[in-house]
Amino acid sequence: MHIPENYLSPSTCGVFGLAMLPVWGVAIKRVRETVPRDKMPLLGVAAAFCFLAMMFNIPLPGGTTGHAVCGTLVAILFGPWASTIAVSIALVIQAVFFGDGGILAIGANCFNMAFVLPMVGYGIYGAISRAVPGLRGELIGAGVGSYVGINAAALCAALEFGVQPLLFTDASGAALYCPYPVSVSVPAMLVGHLTLFGLAEVVFSVGILAFVRKVAPDFALLPGSSATGGSARPSLRGIVPVVILLGALVVATPLGLLAEGDAWGEWGIEDLAQAVGYAPSAMAGGWEWSALMPDYAIGALPAWLGYILSAVIGVALLVIVFRLITATMKAPVDFDRRQA
Repeated sequence: MHIPENYLSPSTCGVFGLAMLPVWGVAIKRVRETVPRDKMPLLGVAAAFCFLAMMFNIPLPGGTTGHAVCGTLVAILFGPWASTIAVSIALVIQAVFFGDGGILAIGANCFNMAFVLPMVGYGIYGAISRAVPGLRGELIGAGVGSYVGINAAALCAALEFGVQPLLFTDASGAALYCPYPVSVSVPAMLVGHLTLFGLAEVVFSVGILAFVRKVAPDFALLPGSSATGGSARPSLRGIVPVVILLGALVVATPLGLLAEGDAWGEWGIEDLAQAVGYAPSAMAGGWEWSALMPDYAIGALPAWLGYILSAVIGVALLVIVFRLITATMKAPVDFDRRQA
């Protein structure tokens, strides 16, 4: 679902980039109001779950692959606006350092996976969890919400692909960017997400949520907490199980290498030209970003080791970013000390 460079026109990318600016503005404001300073580093850990989930490529018959995102999971644990920030930062790191998703397409990718996905998923989760009380309702809501959320995001990406040949063609009528119309892009994207990729999103989201609720309740932003009070400082002991789970996922990321082929709409220009019979001219001459670790590979290291080290680097970058964000937030007032 990571839209690569040059599949969307610069104007399309610009529209989505501008559309995301107020979304990020609102998200930052809401996160500062609702996520306590002591919990902010944990939001970075939650973002790391998203980063790692997107590294586990899942094969689909026909040669394409896909992955989970876990945006609804983060929305359940910390709120939908916090998920927008967490997933957006994870997507930026993936694009800049690993070439996973285009730099120019960051706005579109964030719109799909960091905005549409968690908002839709969290809305459905909230409705179901209110109707069905207790942990059972939470888990059912998380499963249904995460499934619908990732398919809503996939539909958005498919439409963004599909409108390109309608809007941008050369004098002969050949597409300048993504050559597949809506009639092809929508079913091609949704067939995988309605089946295996949607199921993977459910498994990741429900599994991690059940784990957190059972063994590490201090990890999540508990009901009634806010930036001004009502949230206990998370203890290191309380989040150790989450850190262990994160480490296990890092070690397991090379399983994503078992899936052969690229995700639909993420082919190289040569593969695309072979599939459609020509290379769209604007794509062939488009701008490319030289990532430091393209496709999560590091130099001549074995692919599995490069994948693990990339996972470690990605998780570390997310933890550092959210630590820096925490440093910019005002510390809560210690009323007892002030009165003393």
